[in-house]
Parts: sequence; C-alpha cells; structure tokens
Amino acid sequence: MTAFLRPATLLPTLNLFALASSTFYLRTRIDRNLEEQEARLDELEGTLRGHIGLIEDALDRIEGKKDRGRQEAMYGGRGRNGKEKEKEKD
Repeated sequence: MTAFLRPATLLPTLNLFALASSTFYLRTRIDRNLEEQEARLDELEGTLRGHIGLIEDALDRIEGKKDRGRQEAMYGGRGRNGKEKEKEKD
C-alpha cells in the first residue's frame, strides 16, 4: 500500500482538502457579496445626489436666485458615467 493511502495519512489529507475547499468557497461568496453591496451603495449614492440636486433647485426657485440649474452640473456630473470613466482610467 502506498504511503498516501494509509489510514494514518488519509484522514489528515482529507481534512486539509475539506478545509481548503471550504475556505475557497467562503472567500468567493464574500467577494461576490461585497461586489453586490458596492453596487447597491453606488445606486443609493446616485439617488441621494439626484434628490439633493432637486432640493437645491427648488430652494433656488423659492429664493429667486439666478444660478438655477447649476446643481445639475454639480450633482449630475458624477453619476454612473463618471464612475465608469474612472474605472477606464485605471
């Protein structure tokens, strides 16, 4: 019988294989969950930026300021397209 198939070495080898495979599986799940979390947070950030821009536009209309619409450049400029451009630069 070879040394690898002996009962004294077979069980520790199987334990190490099970530990390594479960570690790899859990790591891939954590990475996937982190990517999904980041996507949800990016969507939430864009929504909040849009709402802040709308609120500031309404406030400018109420106050009668002349710079109406400048919030679009400030809050709408860095959206999904802005992040995609940042990733392309890297």
